[in-house]
Amino acid sequence: MAKLLFQGHGSYRITSDSGYVIYIDPFAGEGYDVPADLILITHEHFDHNDLSIVKTKKSTRVIRPSEALMDGKYACFEEGGVRIEAVEAYNRNHKREECVGYILTLDGVTLYASGDTSETEQMKTFRARSLDWALFPTDGKFNMGPEEASRCAEMIGAKHNVPIHMMPGQMFDMGMAEQFKAEGRVIIKPGETVEL
Repeated sequence: MAKLLFQGHGSYRITSDSGYVIYIDPFAGEGYDVPADLILITHEHFDHNDLSIVKTKKSTRVIRPSEALMDGKYACFEEGGVRIEAVEAYNRNHKREECVGYILTLDGVTLYASGDTSETEQMKTFRARSLDWALFPTDGKFNMGPEEASRCAEMIGAKHNVPIHMMPGQMFDMGMAEQFKAEGRVIIKPGETVEL
C-alpha cells in the first residue's frame, strides 16, 4: 500500500508499494534523504521547488509546470507505474498559465495534489473520478482559506481530505487545520505518515 509522509507547508513524499518515491513541492521539513524517482513541481515559487534538498539519482525525473502545461494543454505522464495527470491550479496570486495541480494514480489509489490554488472550473469534473485522497491549501492569504477549501472538498467528493499549506511562514497550524470542515477530513502533522 502506498504511503504519504507530510513534510510540512505544501511538501510531501509518496512512496508506492513497490518503493517508487515521489516528492511533491519540496521545500519544508525533513525526509528528503530517500532518493527520489520522481519530483513534481506545481509552480515555481521558492516554497515549492527546492530541488537542492532532495536526494536524487541519475534517473530521477523532474516534472515542472512548464512541461505539464504547454500551449494551454495539460499533459499526462506515466512514470514508474504511476499515472500523473496535470490539472488546473490558479487564483489571484498564481497565474493559470504558470501553475498546475496533479492527479496521481498508483497502487489502485487516486490522489489530487492541488498545488497553490483556489476553486477552479475543472474541480467540478472531479467528483466523477471517485478520488480517494485530496490535499488542499488553506492559508486564506495566498490561496483559498479553510472555508473555501471545505466547499471545494465537498464539490470534489474525495474519500479523504487533507488540509495543507496553512498559516503563511509556518510548517503547520492546528487551528487552521481544524477550520477545514470537509467530510473525511484527515489532519496530518509534519513528520507523520499515512497509508493511502
